[in-house]
Amino acid sequence: MPARCILFLAKPQSLTPLFPHFKEAGIEAGLAENLAGALDYIAKSAPAVIFSMPSLPGYKVESLLAKAGEGRALPPVIVFTPRGSAEEAQRYMELGARDYWLEPLAWEKIRAVLPADGPEAAPAAAAAPAAPSAKPAAGLRIIGDHPAVRRVLALSRQVAPSKASVLISGESGTGKEMFAKYLHAHSDRADGPFVAINCAALPEHLLESELFGHEKGAFTGAISRKLGRFELANGGTLLLDEISEMDLGLQAKLLRVLQESEIDRVGGTETIKVDVRVLATTNRNIEQSAVEGEFRQDLFFRLNVIPLKLPPLRERGDDVMLLAQYFADNFCKVYGLPRLSFDADASVWMKDYEWPGNVRELQNLMERAVLLAGGGPIARRHFLLDAEAWPLDEEGDEEPGGAEAEAAVPGEGSLEEALGKGNLRLDEIEKIAIMKRLEQTSGNRTQAAELLGISVRTLRNKIAQYRQEGLEIE
Repeated sequence: MPARCILFLAKPQSLTPLFPHFKEAGIEAGLAENLAGALDYIAKSAPAVIFSMPSLPGYKVESLLAKAGEGRALPPVIVFTPRGSAEEAQRYMELGARDYWLEPLAWEKIRAVLPADGPEAAPAAAAAPAAPSAKPAAGLRIIGDHPAVRRVLALSRQVAPSKASVLISGESGTGKEMFAKYLHAHSDRADGPFVAINCAALPEHLLESELFGHEKGAFTGAISRKLGRFELANGGTLLLDEISEMDLGLQAKLLRVLQESEIDRVGGTETIKVDVRVLATTNRNIEQSAVEGEFRQDLFFRLNVIPLKLPPLRERGDDVMLLAQYFADNFCKVYGLPRLSFDADASVWMKDYEWPGNVRELQNLMERAVLLAGGGPIARRHFLLDAEAWPLDEEGDEEPGGAEAEAAVPGEGSLEEALGKGNLRLDEIEKIAIMKRLEQTSGNRTQAAELLGISVRTLRNKIAQYRQEGLEIE
């Protein structure tokens, strides 16, 4: 039997274009027409994934999903249909389906959810197809198996091909921008640009110029024509991050752009047509803000064509551990460390913690834990809940500027070697983390500070301190 095996409950004509791909990849594709045939195939061949139409003569996918509810072990079930709806997607996901797709079935999507070596390697989370590094889909994975997350993913894929505006709401750190990139990656605009702008980061006059562009001489300092984000995103997707922070006056101009699909550069006389799909995010109750007059109601209705509400991490159950292991594995690769597990006490604490900073907080905590755990496993003390409780250096005989100071400067293998010897102080670990993030973001202070979970001012102060200590930082 081939290393990988999948089962279809479908009409044969739906699969005909896919058979050459299956043969080339060494995949056995079984076809069943009813529940009895499906259960027989599962028992004999143990498929990694099941793809099922909602119904066939004498068969409904609900009967298959019910078997899992009765305690029978089933592989993940992906429902696919030629014509679907958000309500149908939600119903099947609540019944236990792993995902909900629209026909025609694409080989690239099927390949993305297949395990590498066998059923035991089946992905626990949705993964976007691989894409060139210039696209947001590159390496994009949304980790989560909680029904609330699976529903949002299903709805995202349902509406992704459209041009409808999507309003993504959720607490800070829940992954709103990640879902925006996910929508773009699954749309027919995936080959176009994905452009994002934080509406809370700029004052009104600068934000208007950033959005719509300006002509030379439009204002003091406008020494040349500048294209705005709408023009840069033409043919693709524009993300308006934290849209609820936009000034009311600028909201009116944005509404016109959304309605007419055309912009006017600041100081310009030419009207420019644009083809842009707009996504927006907010961490506030924007509907209540509209009622209270703090946000334009007409703009809210225009943006809220498709609402996506992301659940906070504290409501996602076992997803906490899925995400924790995912982030820990990533940081182990970044810092050249072996894969780390969690001891029982650390796992209990993470499941009980409220996570006010949501996924972003968990990500930052995992980087800290990986750095402090060294050879592992990760224990509760590695979360550094009480920095004063961290033990003093037992050696205590290193002179300033000696081996410890050298290990604090990021270099090839320096972190792994230093952690293995257990000779890093907390301030040195902090320095390594900061330098790694600056390197990762090509020196962008704002992005590095966000990844580190600190303010830009704090980061600048740290950089100034390191420069005084003789460290060269651009």
